Amino acid sequence: MANPIKDRPDLTFESKQGEQGFFAFISGLPQKSSDTIRLFERSYGDYYSVHGDDALYIAQNIYNTTSVIRYLGKNKVPSCTLSRLTCDTFLRDALLNKQLKIEIWAQGSKGSWKLVKSASPGNIQAFEDHLFSNVEISVSPIVLSVKLGIRGDQRTVGVSFADTTIRELGVSEFIDNEIFSNFESLLAQLGVKECVIQADESRRDYDLSKLRDIIEKFDIVVTELKKSDFTIKNIEQDLNRLLGDDISVATLPEFEMKHAMTACASLIKYLSLMTDESNFGHYILRHHDLSQYMKLDASALRALNLIQSPQEGSNKNSSLFGLLNKCKTAQGSRLLCQWLKQPLMDIKEIELRHSLVEIFAEDTELRLSLREEHLKNVPDLHRLSKRFQKRIASLQDVIRVYQVVIKLPKLIEALELFDSMNDSSKELIEETYNAKLKEHYSELEKYQEMVETTIDLEAADHHQFMIKADFNSELKQIQNKIDRIKEKINEEHEKVGEDLSMDTDKKLHLEKQNVYGYCFRITRNDATCISGKKQYRELSTQRGGVYFTTDKLRQLSASYHDNLGLYEKEQNVLVKEVIEIAASYCPALETLNGLMAHLDVIVSYAHVAVHAPVPYIRPKMYNKGEGSVILKNSRHPCLEVQDDVSFIPNDVSLVRGQKELLIITGPNMGGKSTYIRQIGVIALMAQTGCFVPCTEASLCVFDCILARVGAGDSQLKGVSTFMAEMLETANIIKTATTNSLIIIDELGRGTSTYDGFGLAWAISEYVSKKIRCFCMFATHFHELTALTEEVPYAHNLHVTAHIGVNSSGGRDITLLYKVKEGICDESFGIHVAELANFPDTVVKLARRKEKQLEDVTKHENMMEVDGKTRFSKEEIEEGSTIIEEFLKEIANTPNIDSMDYQSILERISVVRNKYQERIDNNSWCRDVIAGF
Repeated sequence: MANPIKDRPDLTFESKQGEQGFFAFISGLPQKSSDTIRLFERSYGDYYSVHGDDALYIAQNIYNTTSVIRYLGKNKVPSCTLSRLTCDTFLRDALLNKQLKIEIWAQGSKGSWKLVKSASPGNIQAFEDHLFSNVEISVSPIVLSVKLGIRGDQRTVGVSFADTTIRELGVSEFIDNEIFSNFESLLAQLGVKECVIQADESRRDYDLSKLRDIIEKFDIVVTELKKSDFTIKNIEQDLNRLLGDDISVATLPEFEMKHAMTACASLIKYLSLMTDESNFGHYILRHHDLSQYMKLDASALRALNLIQSPQEGSNKNSSLFGLLNKCKTAQGSRLLCQWLKQPLMDIKEIELRHSLVEIFAEDTELRLSLREEHLKNVPDLHRLSKRFQKRIASLQDVIRVYQVVIKLPKLIEALELFDSMNDSSKELIEETYNAKLKEHYSELEKYQEMVETTIDLEAADHHQFMIKADFNSELKQIQNKIDRIKEKINEEHEKVGEDLSMDTDKKLHLEKQNVYGYCFRITRNDATCISGKKQYRELSTQRGGVYFTTDKLRQLSASYHDNLGLYEKEQNVLVKEVIEIAASYCPALETLNGLMAHLDVIVSYAHVAVHAPVPYIRPKMYNKGEGSVILKNSRHPCLEVQDDVSFIPNDVSLVRGQKELLIITGPNMGGKSTYIRQIGVIALMAQTGCFVPCTEASLCVFDCILARVGAGDSQLKGVSTFMAEMLETANIIKTATTNSLIIIDELGRGTSTYDGFGLAWAISEYVSKKIRCFCMFATHFHELTALTEEVPYAHNLHVTAHIGVNSSGGRDITLLYKVKEGICDESFGIHVAELANFPDTVVKLARRKEKQLEDVTKHENMMEVDGKTRFSKEEIEEGSTIIEEFLKEIANTPNIDSMDYQSILERISVVRNKYQERIDNNSWCRDVIAGF
């Protein structure tokens, strides 16, 4: 492991005055937000320094020690440094995982410091090529701007979003309710990393505050802009330049979305898109229609564990995305993430995906061939296209695209030649993939021809990217010199081999090193043969052996290097021309990229379906509002693959008009939560086009999945557990339709038992009577099971547990994780506490208190019928007087202390006969002393 003290560069200043001047400068910088890190470039980017709170953050989160901190300047400012490599790693994590903003400051020619780069989670343009040249981006960094319009009680939300990595702008405009449930669904569908919103420093704008609260529910970075930045003054001109189409943007239907266009204008300004001419003509504009996709809110994303958070560790199977992401390409991973957040509503599109998955699931040879031969090394063509458009691509990038193009014929052949497909499958593959692949290859054949004509592919195999020498007379002359030098180098190799009596193939190796150029290598054991010989100069001793050279080889190596430099200098003009030509193929490359991503996700779905502990099956789908949810042996896809887990499958039956509300009771840890969540996960998987973990499955299309699970405090935002629970439930009630799926887990726990039960009853009754959608309600309020007597669509289920007797006479509980019909009348909470190794004294006290509360409850139940008191206040007061007099007369019995048990009973009987008439006339009194 690297030593942070040893490996970090030292922060030095030319003089004490320079140090003082620097710290005076940073103290005068504008105040930054707490989620922004400032880095100062040193030695032309060899390393970076950080100061103040930023230095403490780096020390604690990167180096995991404060010993890297140095206190500099007269104010003893905490400071530390980052090497370039460490800084690159930190920046990737900060922007993609930690949701931080970054500023990089550098010194100008006159020594003054200025901001040279800045980035945020949704805007990584400045660092994209620098940071991700060797690391593909698997999650799109979406940044969204929102503009709110209010007229009376109507709220119009206009949004614009951008993915700068693929140069795409999106717009959407819709009417929303007072809790902005449509806006919340949009954030979930897009997977937004950063949100631009109008500044409201006083926080007096109620609706803006509501929007901000929803954004923060998703842990999205909020960036505030001035009101003046939200103007559509130049939007038509700017969009025309960015889109570059012959048709004016003013003729497009999206241009009529005035609030969305205002948001788009603010986003263009925030991202500084107009300052980069390489953007002109390369952006696309699309309309995002909310109704095309299933709605998901923040609670549903958490409940279904769709996307793994950085805090959840390295277990990829803990999230649905991690489980299903067996994609071989970065673009495939990004598309999968998008599909999971945007489940389809169109049953034809859903079944199309299912049919494609079925083809690859059934044909093992084809699936393996695609994964290991055709998709494995496909680069991110979107990012390569962007490099071409920005004119920063290299010949290596040209070769990477070429390697994709030359493999297309074999991919087409692989998809055509498998006999296991029936005619309909072949037709589907042809229509979805092959016809489009053939079209792309015909467009890119000239690209292939251009590369083979101009680039030295033999040299490229050895990682040397050069224009062919035959392409230019001057290049040919230089190449001839290089070839002659290489011949002389080989002659020197043979000569030294003869002198040392060593085999030049097996023992004396000629190698080209980055540091030494051409040199010789021998093993350490053979190093004695050059010891004491002046003609051989030892260069270094490494694990691979001893490196040495001769005077002649040094001269030849230097000459080779010089001529190679001349060759590169001479070919630069030709390289630019090649890259210009390659850039003209970007539209074809980007559409090919989308097709390869689609194929990658479908094959990944098939791979996961086949390799699950029990293979997934294709679900039978019904249109929205039709059919029921019938699942046989359903399983939670993430839990069943966990180590040391033997998952118990369960059936699910949600039938229209019969079983629309399932009330699930049972012991803690018995599997209630898993049961209801796996139904939501299976429904979502089916609508993304994936097979599902069941042995049989039929599902209807849901317009949204709404969830209320878990209890999380948000005290920093002034929201208690119970308030958060009520807000989520209010969202469910206002958003759900007849075609929704609702998942509720333990509603009403954040308040008193009676309040909680009352709310749980009222909400479940409202859902089952008014909304009439499929709903699963897991609860410990066993009284809620009585709802089935009032609502014909409600149905009771329970998770089973086996109760036995242990050696000490107590009860043992064995959780069976099986869901059955009927009611469970106890929760076994104290038994679970025993499993958690609570102290015996605590468990005994809990049992005693439980018994006392049960007795009180029984007494209260005697006093009430249907929630109403059985007796009047006067009856209770009169009855209390009778009992008081009755007990006093018995207590005043002479010599009662010396009486035996039988005598006392006789005395009680006499007194009771005396009071019997009064007792009989008071119903409250009769109930209380009925046992006497």
